[in-house]
Amino acid sequence: MAEAPREEIVNRGSERNLDWQEQKQIYSRGSVCCNLGKDKSPAPVSIPFTWLRLSHLSVRDNSLILESLSHLFVSNGIAVLQTSGLEANMSMLKSFASSSSALKPKEATFTMILQTSPYRVFLRTTSTPRRTNSLAFFYSREISSVKVASLLNISNYCTHHGDHICSSKRRSRGPVMAGKKAAGGTKTEDGKYKHTVDLPKTTFGMRANSSVREPEIQKIWEDNQVFKRVAEKNTGGNFILHDGPPYANGDLHIGHALNKILKDIINRYKLLQNYKVHFVPGWDCHGLPIELKVLQSLDKEARKDLTPLKLRAKAAKFAKETVKSQMSSFKRYGVWADWNSPYLTLDPEYEAAQIEVFGQMALKGYIYRGRKPVHWSPSSRTALAEAELEYPEGHVSRSIYAIFRLVSTPSDLLQEFPNLSLAIWTTTPWTIPANAAVAINAKLEYAVVEVESLPEQISSSGQTKKKRLGNVLKEERKPFLIVASELVPGLEAKWGVKLIVKKRHLGSDLENCRYIHPVDNRECPVVVGGDYITTETGTGLVHTAPGHGQEDYMTGQKYGLPILSPVDDDGKFTEEAGKFSGLDVLGAGNAAVVKCLDEQLSLLMEEEYEHKYPYDWRTKKPTIFRATEQWFASVEGFRDAAMDAIAHVKWFPPQAENRILAMTSSRTDWCISRQRTWGVPIPVFYHLQSREPLMNEETIDHIKSIIAQKGSDAWWSMTVEELLPAKYRDKAVEFEKGTDTTDVWFDSGSSWAAVLGKRQYLNFPADLYLEGTDQHRGWFQSSLLTSVATTGKAPYFNVVTHGFALDQKGLKMSKSLGNVVDPRIVIEGGKNQKEAPAYGADVLRLWVSSVDYTGDVMIGPQILRQMSEIYRKLRGTLRYLLANLHDWKADYAVPYHELPRIDQHALFHLENVVRSIQGNYESYQFFKIFQILQRFVIVDLSNFYFDVAKDRLYVGGSTSYTRRSCQTVLAAHLLSIVRVIAPILPHLAEDVWQNLPFQCTTEYGSVTEYVFESKWPTLNERWLALPVEEINFWENVVELRTEVNRVLELARAGKLIGASLEAKVHIYTSDASFASRLSELCAANNDADTLHRLFITSQAEILPSMENELKESMPYSGECLIQGKSKVWVGISGAEGSKCERCWNYSQQVGTFSDHPTLCGRCYNVVAISQPPKVVAVS
Repeated sequence: MAEAPREEIVNRGSERNLDWQEQKQIYSRGSVCCNLGKDKSPAPVSIPFTWLRLSHLSVRDNSLILESLSHLFVSNGIAVLQTSGLEANMSMLKSFASSSSALKPKEATFTMILQTSPYRVFLRTTSTPRRTNSLAFFYSREISSVKVASLLNISNYCTHHGDHICSSKRRSRGPVMAGKKAAGGTKTEDGKYKHTVDLPKTTFGMRANSSVREPEIQKIWEDNQVFKRVAEKNTGGNFILHDGPPYANGDLHIGHALNKILKDIINRYKLLQNYKVHFVPGWDCHGLPIELKVLQSLDKEARKDLTPLKLRAKAAKFAKETVKSQMSSFKRYGVWADWNSPYLTLDPEYEAAQIEVFGQMALKGYIYRGRKPVHWSPSSRTALAEAELEYPEGHVSRSIYAIFRLVSTPSDLLQEFPNLSLAIWTTTPWTIPANAAVAINAKLEYAVVEVESLPEQISSSGQTKKKRLGNVLKEERKPFLIVASELVPGLEAKWGVKLIVKKRHLGSDLENCRYIHPVDNRECPVVVGGDYITTETGTGLVHTAPGHGQEDYMTGQKYGLPILSPVDDDGKFTEEAGKFSGLDVLGAGNAAVVKCLDEQLSLLMEEEYEHKYPYDWRTKKPTIFRATEQWFASVEGFRDAAMDAIAHVKWFPPQAENRILAMTSSRTDWCISRQRTWGVPIPVFYHLQSREPLMNEETIDHIKSIIAQKGSDAWWSMTVEELLPAKYRDKAVEFEKGTDTTDVWFDSGSSWAAVLGKRQYLNFPADLYLEGTDQHRGWFQSSLLTSVATTGKAPYFNVVTHGFALDQKGLKMSKSLGNVVDPRIVIEGGKNQKEAPAYGADVLRLWVSSVDYTGDVMIGPQILRQMSEIYRKLRGTLRYLLANLHDWKADYAVPYHELPRIDQHALFHLENVVRSIQGNYESYQFFKIFQILQRFVIVDLSNFYFDVAKDRLYVGGSTSYTRRSCQTVLAAHLLSIVRVIAPILPHLAEDVWQNLPFQCTTEYGSVTEYVFESKWPTLNERWLALPVEEINFWENVVELRTEVNRVLELARAGKLIGASLEAKVHIYTSDASFASRLSELCAANNDADTLHRLFITSQAEILPSMENELKESMPYSGECLIQGKSKVWVGISGAEGSKCERCWNYSQQVGTFSDHPTLCGRCYNVVAISQPPKVVAVS
């Protein structure tokens, strides 16, 4: 079979640093089945086992899979080896093979099935006379069909295709394998020096076991009050991220997780930066959604007995229970907050502060009562704010073209055109009964047109479902119409008639014409409207009903038009609408108006019109514009101050400023009253006779003090006399309480006053607000308006906005599509753990850090699998660091100036990374941190420094200079990496910290028990001062190493070498400077910097010249350009000398030491120093 592309191979080991113990743990999760031929009888068979080298799985030893198996049993010709432990070794397989004789070796078939969710990999080997090797892998993700790939005649080396470069960590692991075999108890000839090898050792597990470990860590934090403890000990200033309150009406969704985790990342980073972080979580507890939840839970009989106080009690109970549930989920995300003292908008002290804000605005003249058109939800029976609307796609309105007959004009138009009418277009025919005028644009040109029939069009168009012509166009005598001149061609096509232009006029000439209302025969004027009258759609003339539209209302105010709104709270026509009374305006009422117009020969055409239309975001039903008596905040009174305040705030991303500026500049007065029971009352009394409101400083202060003590229930439980101040009580019988409550956006928009302004340890303004992008018209804006109106400034210094969460295909999540990602299931797993595994909170947090949240973000099963894999690799890197520092103490640190060059460069690279990550934390660009970490920790470190370091760490000698210098660098990396990832992956960071093999202290000498006590890594200018030429040189060395690896792979494929330690590298370059610096490495006086150690070969030499003889005699060679300019030739030959039994390097010194004849010089020096036996134990 053809070999599968590398990207389709299940990668379990490549491009990461995993030692043999880690590999064993990975493969111990699977199972291997040996199918012993076609014979299903239990007779034993003989199988020729060979060492397996699985190149594409990056198995770093040919026997690794087989040695990680623990139990073997045979049933019906099937040998199943289950890998539940680490005790098994090759002897089991050899024992099985030696007792099998039913089949000849060449007839045997060996099938391996390695299963590790969510991937399934199938390997099959068959005997074949061919000498060439072929290797193919197929994998399936969560599918049931079995795809088998053949693995032919596997030997003890692997072949590669294309430009695939084998990592050197697969090429040479002599001391690791030797130590592993010894630790496993297998008898081996090279176990003589096992106790001299310093193998990794740690209690830190490779598997996160997040379902158990994360709650354990969270309990440690909670029991020891770590958040409070760290914040109190920090000596910097306060940092206040003010929490926007989520709605307490249901379970959390992935958007909540995105929001709260982003906040927690910022707070934790600020803790490490020595700030006193105070984060008070909040919940929005009032409003219609909660009220509806309560009502839905009751039957009709229970609803009849539901008094306002009973409803409020049930709503409060529901909200508090939801808060408790949501709080538990937030905690599971790993979010740190003052969970014992959250703010709830139903708390009496909060409600009192809200009344105070209302009172201040009222006393400044910003609050007034008026009859104006507002968004009204018939389904909720209340007014709505703009932020409570949504505009779904696909809404279809019943639009009409209608005519109003003129009865008088300033000129002689009627004498010239006696049957002259105004043509209007509207998508809300039900508003026609409330029509008070027709508005024109004074600057537009209008035409008087004659209508001529086109019979073929009329007959073909009159009966379509989406379009119907009115009776007036079927009359022989047709009216003259006035329409915008620019629209004549389009209207001809739409109506299917010929429009002959008879005369033209400017719009200003038509002002004060009068027409007869088509329904009730009222005489109405033609007025000049605003710039909202355009020629984009319609006729250029706008039907104006001041009671049903904001622009209509403004025009009506200008001309003193009546505000007609014959619609009740349920969205039905009132008696004022005459024959339409009782009809639903969005249903039968709409149809009745259209029918009436047609009967009056006033309907030109009716057609369906798809457009965006406002819906109630809670009930998901359409709203209407309706004039009612409401309380308003006059934004006009402080708009300029609000615009100025916006300019003094720093917005992330910067374009967010433009968005809120546009919304604020165009905002009309804010309707703040709601006709509901569950909310904070508007503190007003009405005179029974005059209906004049009573609301002043005394009444507001008195009500505020009552609510502060008893809560807002007092408004419903106390009498008017009790609620009024003493000076008004003798007139209490003349007043009644208002029944309106405040808009929930006014509730949450007052949180700066109720929380930041009332809690002593908090600051006003807040350092940061962070919410979704929809809050530009919601909480960001309501908070801004209330704060500017009362204090003259914005309640925040910085604002960060994030997008919405979509599925992995970029689609909106919905239950009907089945693409909803539940954060609880992401963390804890679903019922089917294979399909929905438990990833833990840190993987979810890693996803949050990986996305550019300034736009919409995507999440789904595939993305989560990728995050889990990256997390696992990161955990493996940290485990490598811990395991190789098991015997480390700070006293062992090598001074910087004594470190090898490679170590100094590693510290420079580390410090650069830490500095870059810090800059991205400061600018809230966490996705860049994710990218840096992924590249640096998982790729750069593992593929170069860690790879090279293993030799001196394992066989360099426990107390050797090179091992201590390497550990110095590893300790710096561990302490830096664990702290820079801590804000994003706090559980992983804390787990590492609790497994540190050495104590970490602060600059003042105190032991840091928890990672967040350790502060952010201090910038080390000396590490960053590495000369530029040295930096460039090491970049060149890394690039050269890649080419050396490529040629080594060619030599392996040609069977010149097996492991890379069997090779000697020859290098020539005409770049004298580069050659000189490479020669310095060859002659380095420390073992860490020597060139052959960097290549993981036994020898390396720099050739002074390139002789043709040498070039032609070199078995394998290649050329490359370093940095695109320095040409380098690389040759590979067999290593000189004999193989060292301890380190597996080849050396001519092997055999020269009589007491240790199998050791090289370096190993002899290590062994000569008496060392206690080492116990190898990696948990």
